[in-house]
Amino acid sequence: MTRTDKQTAFPTLSTDQIDRLRPYGVEGAVEAGDVLFEAGERGFDFFVVLEGAIEILNPSTETPTRVTVHESGEFTGDVDMVGGRSSLVTAEVKTSGRVLRIPPEPLKQVIAKMPDLSDVILQAFLARRALLMDQEQTGLQIVGSRFSEATHHLKGFAERNDLPYTWLDLERDEGAEALLRRLGVPTSDTPVVVVRGEEVLRAPSTSELAHHLGLGSCTLPTTAHDLVVVGGGPAGLAASVYGASEGLSTLCLDATGIGGQAAWSSKIENYLGFPSGISGAKLASRARLQAEKFGAEVAAPRRATGLGLEDGHYAVHLEGEERVLGRAVVIATGAEYRKLPLDRRPEFDGAGVYYGATRMEAQLCEDEEVVLVGGGNSAGQAALFLSEAASVVHMLIRGGDLGKSMSRYLVDRIRQTDAVQVHRHTEATALHGDDRLEAVEVKHNKTGDERRISTPALFSFIGAEPCTEWLKGDLATDEHGFVRTGTALQGAPSVESFAARSRDPFFLEASEPGIFAVGDVRASSIKRVASAVGEGSMAVKLVHQFLNGSQ
Repeated sequence: MTRTDKQTAFPTLSTDQIDRLRPYGVEGAVEAGDVLFEAGERGFDFFVVLEGAIEILNPSTETPTRVTVHESGEFTGDVDMVGGRSSLVTAEVKTSGRVLRIPPEPLKQVIAKMPDLSDVILQAFLARRALLMDQEQTGLQIVGSRFSEATHHLKGFAERNDLPYTWLDLERDEGAEALLRRLGVPTSDTPVVVVRGEEVLRAPSTSELAHHLGLGSCTLPTTAHDLVVVGGGPAGLAASVYGASEGLSTLCLDATGIGGQAAWSSKIENYLGFPSGISGAKLASRARLQAEKFGAEVAAPRRATGLGLEDGHYAVHLEGEERVLGRAVVIATGAEYRKLPLDRRPEFDGAGVYYGATRMEAQLCEDEEVVLVGGGNSAGQAALFLSEAASVVHMLIRGGDLGKSMSRYLVDRIRQTDAVQVHRHTEATALHGDDRLEAVEVKHNKTGDERRISTPALFSFIGAEPCTEWLKGDLATDEHGFVRTGTALQGAPSVESFAARSRDPFFLEASEPGIFAVGDVRASSIKRVASAVGEGSMAVKLVHQFLNGSQ
């Protein structure tokens, strides 16, 4: 940890700053050995050390280990405090003294009303979570095979929900079997997730793991929100930030975790304001904290299954027979990468065939040759990222011009990267392997020449399909299933409801008044993170117009 990182993550508050916090909390004495909050606890308090010291412990190892010690002027907590999620660590008094205890709701008032203190606290929270994510032996332990689809899904779930974890690979990590023996778990029961160093979940689904960790399990309100946002990618998070900051009671739902497709991007280099780039996961994490800072509720994983009307409000139906009500709805469910039309491909999904390139996938590629299919910006970013771990990245494009659908800066960097080999006019034609991918057959579509590339991993970036199946035809879509909005609705049969209101649909408004579509899910949208953020923020202005006109 650099000195700057430490100062950001563990700042010391001035006497003036502490005095301004006093009206929001209660001072009290604490004794050595007192447990102020435990890992797994929700709704835990924020503590400022006035005298003495508080030790932060990581309970995920066999013997709890020290994360840090907060001394006079320092404070406890991380991003989970703002979102009301469970604590990952335990806080225990190391040296007797005095503390200022501030409950979660008054802390939110501090964050909302005191920008200078808010900056210090939130930057510390973000830095602490980043440090936890980077540390070994922190958070969950996931034990499973690199060739297991279930293992890949669990790791992806942890990444998407900003959960620190350690992965023990059955094939490569000597400690994996030792841990299983200690826990009395046979390898046939893997993947295994170990929570807080003691609770063992055998081959859990992502929904079972979420329920166990208390993610997305909060009781949803029965009263209507002003705005319900369905989808937690850049567009949905932007709508949530602007909706909540402009006074709308806002709820954001996502089926798996925040970030959308952007969360799978190792580095976004052309997003305004980040000249050195930013990972999609980090961008999403900061956006979530920003939304929660302004009072938005973020519930993930919560999967939408339908949309209807109830008591004059829109009802978003969820798995488990839940539903939430909204006066307006923003649909930001995005799109998913298309699947390669290859025999046996479903056998290898998550066990050799992948649709994202993050730290998680890079672990699978160490010193290996890998195949990547696609020629867009996402494919280019993935190829460059994977080249840092893989010995060779074989990049397959159907055409002859890499610059046709890829930004120039990426084309130039790929040309300068020896580890990336671009195969023009080339397609993947077959997958080979037993219980895991072992080779990819490729063919030159001009000459007909074929070759087999031995590889444990194929990465697919070949375009996307909209996540609109949950709408069940209730909104007008184009021939590909993307939601039509604004002037693109001309001729759609369901726009009669606008005629009754004597107005045309707003720019981002779908075929039902008060429902808006933003980002990749919208027909004719520009598939860029910046465009998605712009549409999400713009939608809130239109939501205000709709709500004001409907009163």
